[in-house]
Amino acid sequence: MAAHLIVLFLFSVLKGVHSITTVSKVSVKAGNSISIPCLYHYQYTDHVKYLCKGYFWPSCRHAVKTNEADPSGKYLISDDKKQQIFTVTINRLTNQNTHYWCGLENRALDNGVYFQLLVTNGTPSLYVDHQRITGYIGENITIRCHHSNSGEMKWCRLGRNCVTGSSGSIDGTTVTAHMSEPNVFTVTMSGLKSENSGWYWCAKGDIQIPVYLTVTENTTTTPTTISIISHAVAGNGKISTMEQWNNFTIVENKQHRASFPPKILIIPLSVLIVIVIVVLFIWFILRHKQSKAESSVTAIVGQEVTYSEVRTKKKCSPKAGDKVTYSEVRPKKKRLPKSSFAESDMELVHSSVVEKQRNKRAEGKETEVTYSTLANLY
Repeated sequence: MAAHLIVLFLFSVLKGVHSITTVSKVSVKAGNSISIPCLYHYQYTDHVKYLCKGYFWPSCRHAVKTNEADPSGKYLISDDKKQQIFTVTINRLTNQNTHYWCGLENRALDNGVYFQLLVTNGTPSLYVDHQRITGYIGENITIRCHHSNSGEMKWCRLGRNCVTGSSGSIDGTTVTAHMSEPNVFTVTMSGLKSENSGWYWCAKGDIQIPVYLTVTENTTTTPTTISIISHAVAGNGKISTMEQWNNFTIVENKQHRASFPPKILIIPLSVLIVIVIVVLFIWFILRHKQSKAESSVTAIVGQEVTYSEVRTKKKCSPKAGDKVTYSEVRPKKKRLPKSSFAESDMELVHSSVVEKQRNKRAEGKETEVTYSTLANLY
């Protein structure tokens, strides 16, 4: 019975090797992150995929699954069903994060394939600046791999063919490789096509580093060649300072940027001119109305006032016993609107009647004299 289970387990593992494909050994730096692609057979498109942690397949522990996220955020997983590749990402790497399996659920026994992470506190023996790079259709892309270990150099597409010599092709795209300097080999892919998008890996000996290439349309007006730099450590595998790290040779083509077309400024400039004209026109109208109102007020305040005095007197001197009446009439000025004058300008009418005491004439007769004054004042 035990022998039967062992045979079944070995069959399952061997079947998993054909069902899932991934890299075998990757050198990484402690504290960094790494993404590992796992290619699976199309018949497992709708199956649950997962990352399993542990050296032995039967006893490994599920770290993250496509239907169950890791709440700690240390492990991430995504499934590209179109390309039949699920990708696992391990963050905050430590020396304990070394043995893993790409696994997928199956009805009988799950399938899995093993990969190892070589976590180091120093510089990795093979590394790239960015695992995800971008190229443009019809253009070229250059990848430089700098290594410190020995062995055969390769540039491969995950699950497909590899270029091991100085030239070859992957999916109809020409690939050239050469040693540009000691412990550095450069890979150039020419005439990129959209179907070149996917996971690749460069290798030196038994160590690989996966790289994801995205090929898209170039939206700029002038063609641009993008250079992607891949580095590894030469010599004893150590870099003493960050400055030495940055002094690695970087080759990149000059990018030509389209000149800024001056015609773009015409529309906003025209709109600005129209706004200025409208503002000036409104200001002129308001100014004109204000000046007109001030002129009207000045005219009302400064108009001429005419006084008229009419007195009626008897031609002859008053006789004894006669009553003499004096009257003064003045035409009043038209009343101005209350809103235009202060309260002090309101019309005031004063009337007074003064009766003089009787005077005695020489004849001894009394004559009554009355004075009356009526005035319209304002």
